[in-house]
Amino acid sequence: MEFSLFYFSGDGSKTQANKYNLLIESAKFADKNGFSAVWTPERHFHSFGGLYPNPSLISVGLAMVTERVQLRAGSVVMPLHNPARVAEEWSVVDNLSNGRVALAFASGWTVDDFVLSTESHANRRETMWRGIQTVQKLWEGEQVELKDATGKAFKVKTFPRPIQCKLSTWIVCQSNTTFIEAGKMGANILTSLLGGTLEEVAPQISLYRESLAKHGYNPKAGKVAMMIHTFVGEDFNTVKEQGREPFCNYLKTHVELLDTLAKNSGINVSLDKFTEADINSLLRFAYEGWIKGRTLIGSKTTCMQMIERLKQADVDEVACLIDFNPNFDAVMASLSYLKDLKDMCNTNKEKMVLLS
Repeated sequence: MEFSLFYFSGDGSKTQANKYNLLIESAKFADKNGFSAVWTPERHFHSFGGLYPNPSLISVGLAMVTERVQLRAGSVVMPLHNPARVAEEWSVVDNLSNGRVALAFASGWTVDDFVLSTESHANRRETMWRGIQTVQKLWEGEQVELKDATGKAFKVKTFPRPIQCKLSTWIVCQSNTTFIEAGKMGANILTSLLGGTLEEVAPQISLYRESLAKHGYNPKAGKVAMMIHTFVGEDFNTVKEQGREPFCNYLKTHVELLDTLAKNSGINVSLDKFTEADINSLLRFAYEGWIKGRTLIGSKTTCMQMIERLKQADVDEVACLIDFNPNFDAVMASLSYLKDLKDMCNTNKEKMVLLS
C-alpha cells in the first residue's frame, strides 16, 4: 500500500501570512519519509479550498522544496482549460521538478466554474476525454490542430519539452462509466468515499480492472488511489475527539455532502429547512459512522483495520487528506504516526503480525 498526501480544505478567504505553511511543511515531510506523492486540487470561487485555484502554480512552489515525491494535480478540470496551456504549464513543472509530474483529470462539477470555459457544462465529460488525448499528444511532442475563436485551424507544438516522455495520467472517478473509460485508455484512478461506502466503490474498481484487461493493459499495472480524510494518533478515543470539531466543520462547508448524509440517514428533507441544531445533530451522528468505515481518523491499530479493507477492495494507494484540520501543530504531529502506519503496511509479513 502506497501513501500520499492530499490537500483540499484550505480557507482562501483569510488575509494572513503563511497561508501555505501546512502545505509546504507537510510536503517536505512526505518527501523525506517515503510518501509517494502530494496532490493539490483545482478549486474556484469558493473560500473553502480557495488556497488551490491552480495546481500547476502550487506545484512550482513544491518543486523548489522537494526532491523525490511526485507532484500530482488532483485535479486538472480539463474543460476549463485549453489543452495547449495545460501541456505548457505542466511541462515547466516537470522540468523544475526533474520529471515528477502526474495529472489527475476531472470533468468539473459546479456550473459556476464554467465561466472560465468556452465549453458547455452539459458537454463537460466529452470535452474532458478529448482534452486529455490532446494534452497527451502535445506532451509526447506531437503536432496537433487547434482552432481559434473564429474557427480557423492552426497546427501547434508546445514547449518546453518535458523531462518525462509519457505523461502519468489519472482520472477522477465516481461513476461506473468513468471507471470503465479510464480503464479503456489505460489511465490510473483517483476516487474517494465522499459519495458512498467502500462496499459500493469496490465493484467500480473491479469494473476498472476488467476494462484495463479488455483493452490490452495489465489490470494490475493500473493504480487506484483512494482519497481519505486522515488524522492518526496514539490513542483512538483521544484522536476521535480531537478530530470531531474540525471534521464536522469541514462537512458543514459541503452542502452536497450534508445532503448525502441526510439521505443515507433516511431523512428526505431539504437541508434549507434544517435548523443549526438539526445540522449539528446530523453531523454528530454521521461522524461516528465516518470514522469507523470511511476515514483514517484514529490510532495506528484502528487505521490498520481500514487499510486492510482497502487492500481487499484492490486499492493501491491511500491519498491522505490532512488539511481538513486547520491546527498546524496537531496535523504535523499526526504525520509521524501516519509514517509509522505506512511503514507497518509495507514491511514483511512476519513483522506485520508482530506490529499489529
